[in-house]
Amino acid sequence: MGRAARTDAGAVRLVLFGCLFVLGLLPVLAVPIPAMVDYPNHLARMYLLVRDGTPAESPIYQAVWTLSPNLALDLVVPRLARLMSVETATRMFLLASQVLTVTGAVAIELAVKRRFGISGFVALMVLYSLPFAWGFLNFQFGLGIGLWGIAAWLVLQERLPALRFLLHALVVAALFASHLFALGIYGFTLGLHELWRARSRRAPLGESAVRFGMLALPALVLLGLMLAAGGTVGEAGNRWHLAFKPFWLFASLNGYSLQLSAVCSAALAVLVYALARAGALRLVDSGAWILVGLGLLYLAVPSHLFDTAFVDLRILVAAALILPAFLTVSPPTRRLARNAALLVVAVILANLGLAGWVALAHRDSYAAMIASFGQLEKGARVLIAHSEEGTNPPFADLTAYPMYNAPTLAVHYADAFVPTLFTSAGKQPIAPRGPYRRLAVPYGAPAPVAVLRRLAQGESLPGVPSYVRTWQTDFTYLYVLGPAAPNPMPDLLEFREADPRFAVYRIRKAGG
Repeated sequence: MGRAARTDAGAVRLVLFGCLFVLGLLPVLAVPIPAMVDYPNHLARMYLLVRDGTPAESPIYQAVWTLSPNLALDLVVPRLARLMSVETATRMFLLASQVLTVTGAVAIELAVKRRFGISGFVALMVLYSLPFAWGFLNFQFGLGIGLWGIAAWLVLQERLPALRFLLHALVVAALFASHLFALGIYGFTLGLHELWRARSRRAPLGESAVRFGMLALPALVLLGLMLAAGGTVGEAGNRWHLAFKPFWLFASLNGYSLQLSAVCSAALAVLVYALARAGALRLVDSGAWILVGLGLLYLAVPSHLFDTAFVDLRILVAAALILPAFLTVSPPTRRLARNAALLVVAVILANLGLAGWVALAHRDSYAAMIASFGQLEKGARVLIAHSEEGTNPPFADLTAYPMYNAPTLAVHYADAFVPTLFTSAGKQPIAPRGPYRRLAVPYGAPAPVAVLRRLAQGESLPGVPSYVRTWQTDFTYLYVLGPAAPNPMPDLLEFREADPRFAVYRIRKAGG
C-alpha cells in the first residue's frame, strides 16, 4: 500500500472513530439520568453533599470526611454544582470519565506506536461493559486518568526524569483520590513495563532500583498519610467466586445483556483466532509482559476485595483498554482486513445501540420515580423490594438493573431515609445520623416481596439482613420494583402509585 493510500485509510479511520465516539456519548447526553444501576445512588449522595452545611442540609444524613481513596466524584461534583445543577454536574463527571477512558487508551497507543490504530475502537467496544454500564463512576474516572498516566510515563521513560517523577506523583495523587484499584492497575502496568525494560535492555541494577523507587514512593507516602489520619479503604472481607472467572471472559462486554456479550465476545474470539492464524497479530515492546501479568492478576485476585465488588472483572476491562496499544494488526489480505473492520464496527454499534435503547427506556420511569416522592412526607423511611426474586445482579434481564437504586433519590426529594444508600466507611463521605444508623447498610439489594410476606407471617428466615426483618415497624413506605403485580399484602400495604417498572405502597401500622 502506497503512502497516499495509507494516508487516506488513516483519515477514514479517524473520521469513523470520531463518529462512533460521538454515538458512544449519546446514551449519557440524551437523558437527564443515565440508565446505570449505581448512578442514582451516587446522584442522591451528590445532592446530600451539596446541601450539607447549609440551611437545607438533610436532617437524616451528614457528611463525614476522612483522608480516604475513592472520592473523585465527591470532590468534583459539589464544586461543579456551583456552576450548574447537581444533576448536570454528575452527568458531566460521567461524560468526562468516558472521554478520559477512550482518549487515554488512544494516548497509550500513540506513545507506543506513534500512530492511531485499534485502541480507540476497542475502547468504544467496552464503553458500556459491565463496570462502566453499572455506574462504577470513580473507577472509570480513575482508570481514565491512569491510562493517560501510563501514556505520559511511556513518552518520558528515557528522558526528563524529574518531569517524569513530577507527573507520576500528580497522577498517583489523582488516582488515590479517585479509586484505589485504578491506582493499583496503573502501578501494576508500569511495574510490568519496567521489568520488561530492565530485562530487555540489561539495565544496571542501580538504575532499575531508582526507577522502581520513583514508581513506589508517591503511593507509599499517600498510604502512610492515610493510615496516620485514620483513613480506611472500605469494609474488610474478600470473596473469590472462582467459578465466575471463565464466565466473565464472555459476559462482560455489555452491561445490559449477557446474551449480547456472549455473542459479541465469541465473534471477537473467532476474529482473533483468524488473525493470529494468518500471522497478523504481534505484541510489541512490553505488551507480552503486560498480557501475562494482567492475566495472572485476573486469576489471582478475589472477585470482592476490601468492599470493592467485581475486582477481577475490572481487570478484564482495563486489559482491553491497555493491551491494544501494544498490539500490531497487519491482515495479509484486504478481505480479512475488511471483514475484521466490519465485525469491530458491528460490535460497537450493537453495544452502543442497546445502551441507547436502555437509556431512553428508563427516562420516563426515572421521571415517574422522582414525581412519586412528592407523596412522601418529610422523614419517610423507604424500603426497596422486588416483585420477584430481586437477584442482584439480575442476570436474566440486565435491562431491569438500572432501577434497583432509583428509590434512593428519595433521600433528596423527600428528605427520606433509605437503608441502601451508599454509606460505606472509607468509600463514601456520607453517613446516617444517630437514630438511623442501626438500619443503614453500606450496600444492599431489593428485598424479595415473598421474603417480606413470610417475615410478616412470623417465619424466622436465616440470612435475612436485620433491617429487613423489622420492615413492618421500621419503615413507612415500600417501593416494589420489577414486573407489575397485584398488591402482594393488601392487609399490610396501602397502594399509592404504579409505573410499569415500580409500585409505591404505604406500610400499614398495627392499629393504624
